[in-house]
Amino acid sequence: MVQAYILIQTEVGKAAAVAHEISGIPGVTQAEDVTGPYDVIVRAEARNVDELGKLVVAQIQAVEGITRTLTCPIVHI
Repeated sequence: MVQAYILIQTEVGKAAAVAHEISGIPGVTQAEDVTGPYDVIVRAEARNVDELGKLVVAQIQAVEGITRTLTCPIVHI
């Protein structure tokens, strides 16, 4: 299982709607609108890195109002 935080920038005023829509996507375990340089932070999981990439590109980035994403896989050192 691969887990990651996805940091999202949105159009002005769209953070709450984006977080709400993303929270319903399978594989997303948490989606919160926040303050700071990013507008939404998502925690997601997938079986492998390829599936995580598909989740981000095909489903999360398709949500209207998103302008940029940064995916940060969780590592256990």
